[in-house]
Amino acid sequence: MNDVDQPGMQALVCPSMHPLMRPITKALLCAALLTSLSGCVEMIVGSAVMGAVATADRRTLGAQTEDKAIMVKAELRVPKIAGADAHVNIASFNRKVLLTGEVANEAARTTVEREVRSIEGVQSVANELDISGPSSYTARSSDALITTKVKASLVDMKTISATSFKVVTERGAVYLMGRVTEREGVLAADITRGVSGVQKVIKIFEYITEDELRALQPPQPGL
Repeated sequence: MNDVDQPGMQALVCPSMHPLMRPITKALLCAALLTSLSGCVEMIVGSAVMGAVATADRRTLGAQTEDKAIMVKAELRVPKIAGADAHVNIASFNRKVLLTGEVANEAARTTVEREVRSIEGVQSVANELDISGPSSYTARSSDALITTKVKASLVDMKTISATSFKVVTERGAVYLMGRVTEREGVLAADITRGVSGVQKVIKIFEYITEDELRALQPPQPGL
């Protein structure tokens, strides 16, 4: 794949072609090959990055797969029962689902939760839906910015693993999910409170012990 002078490549250049056209044709073939190689590199790098993220995740691969399936199923079902004016966000981490957003009334709130609980694999549901009109585009943009800032702040804190946290923001309230120790949970919450725009922090953690954390960490070279 790395050898431009493979026999198959030479066969693509017609011997009867005008001499002046051959350099142009070869250049085009080289460009096409480089584009193909670039695509291969992107696929390899992308796969490596996704693999690294999956490895750093403290959920099992089975749990990660189930979380994706839960969210897909919930996102297909919820709009049909929540109502046209509803705005429902769904987050699943280690089979624990967080519902945020707005619905028109208590009946819709209850119905959405019941529907999500019925999805195969769901272990629990934290229903944080607010009974009100849907939030504005400006409010959602602000929430997205807060989420980005919180994630960046967690990355900057080298003493905890930022990939172990899932961050959801709704109306300035930040929900923190993840499999973490109590020490990590307290530290992450303190960091989040210091981010501009954050109104409050709600911890929805699955706590593990320090011994469990050490068992999850890859062995250090030379040890």
